[in-house]
Order: sequence, then C-alpha cells, then structure tokens
Amino acid sequence: MSNADYTITSPLAFTTANSRPLLSLTIAWHPDPTRIGEQFIGNTEAEVIELSRFSPVFRPMHGDALPIGHGGVSRDPLRIVRDNSDGITICPPNSRMVVEVNGEEIKTPSYLSPEQVDTGIIITLGRAVFICLHWMRCLPKHNPVDGFIGIGSSAILTRDLIRLAATNDNTVLLLGETGTGKEVAAQAIHNLSKRAAAKMVSVNMAALNESLAAADLFGANKGAYTGAQNSRDGYFSEAQNSTLFLDEIGNTPPPVQPMLLRVLENGEYRPLGATRDARSTARLITATDQDLYHTNFNHALVRRLESFIIRIPPLRSRREDIGLLINHLSKRADFAQVNLGLIPPGLISDMLNFDWPGNIRQLSNVLKRALLSLQMGEYPHLSNMVESPKNTPPASAELRKAQNNVTAPVVITPPATSTENSHIERKKLRDLTEQDVVDAMHRHGWTIQYAADDLGISRPSMYKLIEANSQIRRVEQIPAEEIREYLTAANNHVEQCAAQLKTPSEALRRHLKGLGWID
Repeated sequence: MSNADYTITSPLAFTTANSRPLLSLTIAWHPDPTRIGEQFIGNTEAEVIELSRFSPVFRPMHGDALPIGHGGVSRDPLRIVRDNSDGITICPPNSRMVVEVNGEEIKTPSYLSPEQVDTGIIITLGRAVFICLHWMRCLPKHNPVDGFIGIGSSAILTRDLIRLAATNDNTVLLLGETGTGKEVAAQAIHNLSKRAAAKMVSVNMAALNESLAAADLFGANKGAYTGAQNSRDGYFSEAQNSTLFLDEIGNTPPPVQPMLLRVLENGEYRPLGATRDARSTARLITATDQDLYHTNFNHALVRRLESFIIRIPPLRSRREDIGLLINHLSKRADFAQVNLGLIPPGLISDMLNFDWPGNIRQLSNVLKRALLSLQMGEYPHLSNMVESPKNTPPASAELRKAQNNVTAPVVITPPATSTENSHIERKKLRDLTEQDVVDAMHRHGWTIQYAADDLGISRPSMYKLIEANSQIRRVEQIPAEEIREYLTAANNHVEQCAAQLKTPSEALRRHLKGLGWID
C-alpha cells in the first residue's frame, strides 16, 4: 500500500463543518479486553438506537461484528433517541440493571445537548460494560501509525495528517498540550518518510543552556568560546539527511531564533568560530504547547515553522480512546504484568470520566501506579493519584450551562442519598466486621467487586473476608431445591436470588449455568 492510499483524497471521507455528524457507540471498556474499541456507527439523522445485551452489533477493525454479549447487561434495551436538533435522550430499560451516565446513576429519561455529546458521554451498563457515546465526523478507517492509538475521528484525522506530512520534506509544527503525544507524532512522521533509515535526532529546547545553545545546535570550532578545547558538531550536522526534532520550540533562546530562521530560509548556518557557512539537509519538525503567536517569539520564524501544522488533540476531546489507550499502555514492558480484569470497575469509571490535564502521559503514570497498587493488594483511588479528580458529571445542567451556555433542559440528576445506599465510614481491613462485609454485599447486589470498591479494599482481600464470614454461604453448599425455590421466587433474577441466599452473585450465576437453569 502506497502513501497515496493514506492521504486525504476523498471529500466524503470527513463530514464538513456544517454537516451533521454520525452518532457512534464505542465500547470503552469490556470484561473481555479484546472487545475494547469496537464500534457501532449510527446515522446523521434523527434515529432511535436500542442498546442491550444482544443489539446492536459492534464491529472491530478486523473480524466479525458481535453484540455486547455480557451477562451483566440487560436483555431489555436502553433506548438512545436522537432528535432533529441532535439532542440525545437516554431512556433506561425496564430492568434492574444499573445505568450510569458519566458516573451518575440515572433512573428516568435524561437529555443531553449536542455540545455534551461532543465531549463524549460514558454510559455504564450493569457496572461492567462502558460505552462511549460520541460524534464521528468520518467513517472508521484503517490508517495505523505506530504509537498513535485511537478509533475516534480526531485520532483518524491526526493519523492521516501524520501520513500526509511524511510524503514530503516540509517543516512541520506540532501543536498540542503537554502529554498529548507530539514526540510520538514526530517519530511517526520520520519513520514513514524516505529518511526512515537514519536515526531521528531529538532536542529539548527547554533543556539547552542559553549561552551554549547556538553551539549545541550549529556546532563550534576549537577556541570559539571559553572552554571550547576541541571542535564539535552540532545537532544540525548530526541530523544530516535525517530528521531534526526540536521539542519545546517556544523555549528557544532569543539570540538563536534568527539563526534558526536563516537555516529554514536557505538551509545555511555558520558554526561558532567558523569562517565558512555549512549547509543543512536535515528535515525540521518542531513542537510546542505554547502560543507562539501572542508572545515575543520571532514572528518571522513562526511563519517559517508553520509550513505544515498538525494539532494534536487533548485526551479530554477523544474520550472514546481512553479505554483503548489503557489496554495498549498496560502491555508495555515497563508496566506491571497485571490482568486488566483485576482493575476495579469503579476506577475504570473514574478514569474514563476524568479530564486528564496531563493527557496520555498522565494517564500512563496513573495506570502504572494503579497496577502496582493492585499487585500489593491495595485498592487504587484516582483521587489519590491525580491533583483534581472530576467529581461533577458533564451531564450536570449547572456545569454545562456555565461552560457551553446550553439552554436545552438537562434532567440528569444524582439520585437522592439515603442511609441505605451511602458508603460506610472507611475502615482499615483489620477493623471490618462480618456485618460490614454483608452490608456492602447487600448494597451492591451481592457482587464482589462492587462491594470491595465500596469498602475500599482489593478484590483478593474481599475474597478472604467472604471466606471467613459465617453469614455468607458458599453456593456449592446450598441445596439445589433451595436455590430453585428462591430463583423461581425472584423470577430468575440472579442478583435478587443471591441476596436471598446470601451468596455472591457471580458464583451463583456460574453455578446456575452449570446446572443449565439459565443461559
């Protein structure tokens, strides 16, 4: 496949600014990690999407399309209604399945404005499967770029621009917040270009000593400055016939900026103390998280740098990619080798709903700490790992009216807090009583993971407490006749039956499937 196959050639590939976007459902998290990132793409017009265990089908980039399939998701559908103004109403199903929107449980139809959907809405089904509801401004596309992960339209467009930049030697300016992956993009442009056989030279301009920056970049002859006992090559010389990546270009010392401008204008520079000019064949890629246009930065240099601009989107504007990034990052060699299934759903919810001011770099650091905590048997809380967790859902009317001046009614409201549903006061593991454990299990449908989240302990620790608890029964020790009686009384609702039997719902479900009493 040639580079031309990856360039933006079709006007139909992306929707125009004035056209209506596609409504997309992306699996942001699933107990089966291979399902993360699968998508259902709706229409651009008003429609109703029914979301249940069996419909719709979600399509991976390669392979067969499948429904959600998880037993914790209701057979009765949740309805997602898109109106003619692109407002979305989420109607919970007529079932006992817990439905959350951006971390807040909803029990009645709830309206979302188009602007809210633009930020990505996280719908949690049965506290097990997380769906991101978001707009797509292009169809899914296989345009892989090493290290740049994502299935949303922002990620697809960015990868297309990276591939397009790799087809020529134009200077590229990468703009984006800290931690968004600007160096990953620079490396990808180099790797996809005709210069890939040579090593890319990377320089952090913020780390250069101002008095020696010119020598570092352009080289110096012996005796050019105090301490220059030998001649030295600079980064431009080192990057001959390759790519020179200047990160944090906004921190370039003012005396050096005219020198960079000259290189960009005619390819020539003069090493310190030299009597003749040298010529650079390096391809220049620069990056910054600063506003170069409203500072004292050399404006003529800015105009040279902006030959080809790629804006790397922040993570908060591509929420549909967060689960995929967690899955990808966890496989890196420097990460603790922990089964992703051990990550508590409560933590996944917090991570999917957080705004990540440090973007992917911050996500990576938090994930590493969380996996290490799990290895040590501790429960990782996002609030302990970030400076300001997001505690107000984007669906909040007050927040959205303040941020987006939304006038459409938003009816998502947190359920009233009651003594029965409130968390117990945090205790140390050794201080938890048998009744504390039973109460937590009862509050969460006798589901072990959610009860552990409630108590602030790890899943392995919860198993130990359950095994030692005289009030909690092992399902294999319960007579089949008693199970049949309570299952019938509960109308085959497993969690309700588990509560009556005082046994974990997961073990009961497996037992019932083994008996052939449920699907």
